[in-house]
Amino acid sequence: MFEAAELGHKIDKATYKDEVPKLREQLLDVQFELGEKKAFPVVLIVSGVDGAGKGETVNTLNFWMDPRNIHTHALGEPTDEENERPAMWRYWRALPPKGNIGVFFGSWYSFPMREHIEHGKGQDYLDSYLDDFLRFERMLADEGALILKFWLHLSKKDVKKKLKELEGDKATKWRVSKKDWDRYDLYDKMRPVAEHVMRRTSTGHAPWIVVESGDEKYRNLTVGRTILKAIRGRLEQQGKSSGASVPVAAIQENVDGVNMLDKLDYTLSLTKKDYAKQLELYQGRLSRLCRSPKFRDRSMLLVFEGNDAAGKGGSIRRVTAALDSRFYDIIPIAAPTDEEKVQPYLWRFWRHLPRKGHVAIFDRSWYGRVLVERVEGFCSEADWLRAYGEINDFEEQIARHGGIVQKFWLSITSEEQLSRFNEREATGYKRFKLTDEDWRNRDKWDVYSEAVCDMVERTSTELAPWTLVEANSKYFARIKVLKTLCERLESEL
Repeated sequence: MFEAAELGHKIDKATYKDEVPKLREQLLDVQFELGEKKAFPVVLIVSGVDGAGKGETVNTLNFWMDPRNIHTHALGEPTDEENERPAMWRYWRALPPKGNIGVFFGSWYSFPMREHIEHGKGQDYLDSYLDDFLRFERMLADEGALILKFWLHLSKKDVKKKLKELEGDKATKWRVSKKDWDRYDLYDKMRPVAEHVMRRTSTGHAPWIVVESGDEKYRNLTVGRTILKAIRGRLEQQGKSSGASVPVAAIQENVDGVNMLDKLDYTLSLTKKDYAKQLELYQGRLSRLCRSPKFRDRSMLLVFEGNDAAGKGGSIRRVTAALDSRFYDIIPIAAPTDEEKVQPYLWRFWRHLPRKGHVAIFDRSWYGRVLVERVEGFCSEADWLRAYGEINDFEEQIARHGGIVQKFWLSITSEEQLSRFNEREATGYKRFKLTDEDWRNRDKWDVYSEAVCDMVERTSTELAPWTLVEANSKYFARIKVLKTLCERLESEL
């Protein structure tokens, strides 16, 4: 794979001096057009052999281009804050919005490769990360991102030569440390690992581009022209339709009209006396569990979804009454903001992941894509169909890192919902809860029910299960939520 990057490519000074001004002008033009149209983000990964000029290449790009729309993220060892979240959290936070270029100098590939090469982590360890990266980049591409991955390559002989040259010059001697020579000693071990990584992760939507870096002029022109061609080509594609539709998977047909929501027992209820007794019991248990020393190394995400007027807010308040207010956040989810619209769909949820010892409570959640966006046509069929897999992957990464994911669907009958709507309409301090959209959603009751059943079937997993809550009785629903949480925490801790 690296043989073509060891051919001694060079550019003479005169050619370089003549080409750079034209290339800079073209890059600025295409960068301006990208920023003006805000059609897609550009993700640049600059990786490669130590000593191959990764830092110099990034500096050159920043010098050639408008700094307002290009941002570099030099990500080294994870910080304490980052270690308290899933590994991909810090990369999600750094993703560029549409119209911008994000340069990752030390990308998601760096950490697991170092752990494998320098600290002896096994092949399975490395490959599990590569599987995560493949799904991550597939998601970015499906969301419209242009992904360019550069591997800057030098032969072992040229790495040694470069280090010697830097050490021999007083002005650059400081740039070479014992760590650089230690990594040089690992070159023969690094090379097959790098080839394995590139074979596994070079895809049609995110291919690796290997650039010989012995001559910095050749390297800079190659990287610059590749970026120019890729962005210009994508901009020219925008607005053009190939006429081909995106293939989508089949959805199981409900031939008898019966679904899991119909099978719930909506007559379940509690008396006020029993409710008060059990409320005290389960809130006490939940409080003790969340204060347990074992919980300090875990985090918890609670998802509350349900029919309009099903009592999500009341259930959330009974949960938070048992928690220390310093260690939980309630995240109400509404329509995405302008900031959120220019990022991949899951970005606004990744940013709210709790640190260890903390709880995040989502009042509506990432499941909006397979519910309201599916039913109302706010996204394409291909988008909401692929969302099931992306959501399962998201929740699995949280669980692998020690997060406890518990999801509740609060379900009421159509008749009970109508009764609650009428009550809200007649009560002054509740009237604000009822909107025209709530009434419109009632007209699509059957379609939403179908979407809910698909959602539960495709995303209720052992790591992140759904609990269906019979919520015609608010007392019964609140106790079921609290009891479920206590039992889940006890089994996890």
